[in-house]
Amino acid sequence: MSLSDVFNKKKKNKMDENSKPEDQELNELQEENVLPEDESKLDTENNIENNPETAEEALTEEDRLKAEVAEWQNKHLRLYAEFDNFKRRTSKERLELLQMAGKDVIVDLLPVLDDFERALKSMETATDVEAVREGVKLVHHKLKNILSQKGLKEMEARGAEFNADIHEGITNIPAPSDELKGKVVDELEKGYYLNDKVIRFAKVVIGS
Repeated sequence: MSLSDVFNKKKKNKMDENSKPEDQELNELQEENVLPEDESKLDTENNIENNPETAEEALTEEDRLKAEVAEWQNKHLRLYAEFDNFKRRTSKERLELLQMAGKDVIVDLLPVLDDFERALKSMETATDVEAVREGVKLVHHKLKNILSQKGLKEMEARGAEFNADIHEGITNIPAPSDELKGKVVDELEKGYYLNDKVIRFAKVVIGS
């Protein structure tokens, strides 16, 4: 051992004697390049480095969760798109239904319209009033039959007890007899049912 090495060793021993125990321990740890708070971190890193299967499992679990989230997002978007399409399609079908609701009735009434046009043309040169009257009666009867097939029914109001649920009282007149008091004496406008539901009130005159 050289003279300088002996001198350095004595100097180091002297510094060790003058330092506190905590400083001495810190110096020893620093010499080893390992502090206590770094030990757990190093252990974790060493564990991952020494165990690639653990790192692969953690990465695989994260990828699985990301894929699951993406799948649920796609399902949500598809469901929203399907619902939006369904709402638009339903609105369009409802509008078309309302627009074409009376199609069947109108188609069935077209022959009556044709009869009226023929009657008007024949009236221009007709000289027999009775023949014209019979023709109008036939067209009227045809029209009533078609409407009856569609569920239309006339309301029988004359002579019936006044009922505010189906009758609209226009005026009161003295009853011709005691039996007609509070009853419908005259009918100014017919009332109608459609499939047993009132679609127009009968305008009536009431006996008092």
